[in-house]
Amino acid sequence: LTEIAAFYTDLAYSPDGELIVAMRGNEYLRNQTFSEFGGLRIPLELVRLPAKGGPSTVLMTTETARYPHFGPERDRVYLTDEEGLFSLQLNGRDRRDELVVNAPRGNRRGKTPPRAEAIYMHPEGTHVLAFANKQVWVIARTPAGAKAPEITLRSGGLPVKRLTHIGADYLGWTPDGQGVWWAIGNTFYSRPLASIDYQRSDDADVNDDEGGSDVTFAPEDAHAAVAAVKMNVQRPRDKAEGTLLIEHANVISMTGETTLAMNTVDRDQDILIVDNRIQAIAVHGSLAVPDDVTRINIEGRYVTPGFIDTHAHWEFRTSDVLEPHNWSLVANAAYGVTAGLDVQTASNDYLAYRDFVETGQSIGQRAFMTARGVFGDTDFQSYDETYSYLRRYSDHYKTQNIKSYVVGNREQRQWVVKASKALGLMPTTEGAGDQALNITHAIDGMHGNEHTLPDAPFFTDVVELFARTKTAYTPTLVVQYNAPTLVDYFFTRTEVHDDVKLQRFYPHNRLDELTQRRSTWLRDNEFDFKQGAAQVAKIQRAGGLVGVGGHGELQGLAYHWEMWAFEMGGMRPVEVLRAATIDGAKIIGIDQDLGSIEVGKLADLVILDANPLSDIRNTTSISRVMINGRLYDANTMNQQWPEQKPLPEFWWWNQEDVRFSVTPVTQGE
Repeated sequence: LTEIAAFYTDLAYSPDGELIVAMRGNEYLRNQTFSEFGGLRIPLELVRLPAKGGPSTVLMTTETARYPHFGPERDRVYLTDEEGLFSLQLNGRDRRDELVVNAPRGNRRGKTPPRAEAIYMHPEGTHVLAFANKQVWVIARTPAGAKAPEITLRSGGLPVKRLTHIGADYLGWTPDGQGVWWAIGNTFYSRPLASIDYQRSDDADVNDDEGGSDVTFAPEDAHAAVAAVKMNVQRPRDKAEGTLLIEHANVISMTGETTLAMNTVDRDQDILIVDNRIQAIAVHGSLAVPDDVTRINIEGRYVTPGFIDTHAHWEFRTSDVLEPHNWSLVANAAYGVTAGLDVQTASNDYLAYRDFVETGQSIGQRAFMTARGVFGDTDFQSYDETYSYLRRYSDHYKTQNIKSYVVGNREQRQWVVKASKALGLMPTTEGAGDQALNITHAIDGMHGNEHTLPDAPFFTDVVELFARTKTAYTPTLVVQYNAPTLVDYFFTRTEVHDDVKLQRFYPHNRLDELTQRRSTWLRDNEFDFKQGAAQVAKIQRAGGLVGVGGHGELQGLAYHWEMWAFEMGGMRPVEVLRAATIDGAKIIGIDQDLGSIEVGKLADLVILDANPLSDIRNTTSISRVMINGRLYDANTMNQQWPEQKPLPEFWWWNQEDVRFSVTPVTQGE
């Protein structure tokens, strides 16, 4: 339909089907964008074109405006920006402010109230839909005067009705204007407009968990007039098929208290892998193996479980057009980080990347996610409302990990803990640099706490609190509170830009941005990460759970910086590996399958040229990586078994440069 190749999003037909409006951005700039955490990062313009195809007309360049759509007029298009709903003529002129919708404030501060994220005009102009705090609201509209009316949800004014308690990802009017639709996860909801009344039956009158109200809480998503359709798309889960024998391995299994406490290596072992699981481990030559087994002799190299990042942030493109071949998942895998948990998933599109890996459409580490964090803007009014909202994670996003970030007062945080327990969710949180807040998180039962507790050293009360409650502690020293960051230490003391391996897996423009002209250089004695790491050791040695988090500061390699900092602060290499493997798996809730080298567990392994128990810096001496039974060359991420496959090309590769060769590596002896 279009004559200009570009990135197009937010498409909408005119009511008569004769026109299409859309947002358009530069394709080259978007390809160069390494991440869209928080949304699109390229300039957009609003265009229109004939529905049958033809030249496009630019109506306006936009800053924050999105979601173009038509209302009752054929010659006007409606959009939402940071100020509210506005419209303009199809020649780009006569901007008219239509409605300002203020979202519930929750615990957010500031003079300007938060605005609705999107507002949609009814096809006949009688109502508007507002998307605020990830919930759907319908507002009965009155004709605007000289000034656009301003309404604050939950505070009176125009008639308002909240239509969801679980929330939504997408929403809109049915084409005939007789109903509202919204969708979350794989479920599509619709409700007739005629079924909606504007009496306040929610929020102010809901009962609390102690039964303090006579009114029974009824989620609006479950209203009798709401129709729900689940759209199940099933794909087989990817796994390797075949039998592989890894011979002459020095195995660091991370199993049993002896192994976890001592520098224990089981030498000259054979590991038998059938499909994607470990079937047997024994001294070389003692296993009975089938005749069709493939043998790989690793000549006394060291094998550890795959490393697990308990505080990951990946660099994904979202916003309609995704990229299954994502470089940040590959980069982490190349550095032995075979699984990670993104503890702040910016967009529901991220969940698609999780599925890409599970179905084999993406190469890279296992990508566990929290989905969007639970923030203060949820403004929970009761335990029942909290429980209903958290069902979005258990029932729709299918994740057992969630991020609760300063959701409100202490009672509201306790509602999150209680509802999470009821739904089988594991809530992790962070204290926003407030030591007292971090401590109440552990007292109240949060599963985990992210980033450093800001005040150190820790004394016995804090150490014992975190250890005995098993509140998982992932300090992310790379971005330490109240101190210069660890990432600046390594960026200014090691050569990152010219690292051949990084150049293969990192977009060149992003690597330039990270490494060239860094403004921070400090003396060694100005950093405080060693003291921060010493506090981590205290909690682990007292029986607590600590994890290693790379925070996405430098995909793959920053995870090793975090491990090395633990050792620089006094942890023994075996303690560091414990945090990086089996305890990391326990923190995410995947230790039944990952985190140690044991019969029956999934085959996620790292093959090292040197012993990390003698020198923790050997964690980067990676020869091969195995994920889900598939074996890769760690320097190229070309697959070696069960088939030989080159890594698909990335956009920045130059085939005249040997670093970017896609020739498969020889499988081995």
